[in-house]
This record gives sequence, C-alpha cells and structure tokens, in this order.
Amino acid sequence: MKDIWLILFGVAVHVVFLLSIFDIYFTTPLVHGMTPHSIPLPPLADRLVLIVADGLRADSLFEQDENGQTRAPFLRSKIEKDGAWGVSHTRMPTESRPGHVALIAGFYEDVSAVTKGWKENPVEFDSVFNESRYTWSWGSPDILPMFAKGATGSHVFTHTYDAEDINFASEDASELDTWVFGKVKDFLEEAKRNETLSKMLSKDKIVLFLHLLGLDTQGHAHRPMSRYTRCIQ
Repeated sequence: MKDIWLILFGVAVHVVFLLSIFDIYFTTPLVHGMTPHSIPLPPLADRLVLIVADGLRADSLFEQDENGQTRAPFLRSKIEKDGAWGVSHTRMPTESRPGHVALIAGFYEDVSAVTKGWKENPVEFDSVFNESRYTWSWGSPDILPMFAKGATGSHVFTHTYDAEDINFASEDASELDTWVFGKVKDFLEEAKRNETLSKMLSKDKIVLFLHLLGLDTQGHAHRPMSRYTRCIQ
C-alpha cells in the first residue's frame, strides 16, 4: 500500500511539473491596459517605406557574383555612400511571422501563438502600423492580415495575392515580388488621379509596407545557392 501511494505521489509531481511548463512558457508576456505615449520631437520624415525581403541571407546579399559584381548595386551604393546599415541576428523560431512581429511590433513573438499554428493572434498587440495615421501594405496573405486584424479603426489597408499563388515548385518565385511592385506602381499612379488618396498620402505618420516573399519561396524550393541568388537581382 505504501508503494502505491509513493507511485501516485510521483505521478502527481510529474503532472505538476508538466503543467508548469505550459503555465510559465506558454503564457503571453504582453501587458495590456497601458497608456500609449508619443514622442514630442518632430519626426525625421513624414512617410516610412518599409521593404522586407523575406528569407534574404546577409552573405548572399553582400558577396559578389561569379563576375565580381554585387547582386544588388543600388543597395550597395546606399550602404557605401548614403545610408546607415547593420546586420540583425534573429532568434528561434526563425519563421516569417515571428521575424515580422519583432520588426513591426517591437517584441519577440508571443509563444502562445504556437497554439494557433503561428497564423492568428491569441493576444492582441500594438504595432507601428496601428500607431500610424495610414498604412498601406502589399504582399503575402500569411503576414499582412495579422497586423490589420489587431489595428484599431480602419486605417491599415492590405493588398495580398492568393495563397495558391505561393508555389514552392515554381521555377521563378520572383513573380510574387513582381506582383507587389506592380501593385505599388498602380497605387502611386492612382494617387495622381484620386484627390482623396493624394491628400491621405500627403499627411504625416504614413507607412508603406512591401513584403517580398519571392526569396524565401525560392530558397525553400531550390536552396540558397541556386536560383535564389538570381532572385536577389
């Protein structure tokens, strides 16, 4: 009888330890109910254009091709002459959604999102898009909706291609990026004719977000040292 109680006690202790893992590590770290604060200083610019090349490796971007030429001459010129630059180091999990949450919302992905398959927001969070006056975004249906869903009001506009267009067997996944660039070009042309849209763009706190999934899709399908490098160009 004493052995049975000892076994039951041991099982109970292990169950408590197992449940404590979920209580500690799968509980959201986000704190709600805080008062937002803005910086009184004037902004460096009225508009932010955020272009994210999903899946882009730093070594593939910086190294030269077989002809001794850089694969991204425009970005290289900005690095050498005009802009500030750096190399970010990611952390697990190295997926698209956690990386974009860190970039746009400013915190590491809520681990409780794993219960939703990294597709939904189990706990709503604030982001740069939500604090903007207007945000227009173009890109993947897996990334853009999660920032629009948690935004207050109707000032975050998303334009995505169909999920079926993401084909990992495609010979040229750069078509996804071409779609984004085409839509942005149409958007800017429309602003020239649409007075309402033009006035919206002329205000401050404007964000234009371009999510480029072609590199990530190409890398998964054909490995980094194949068509992936040509997709950078």
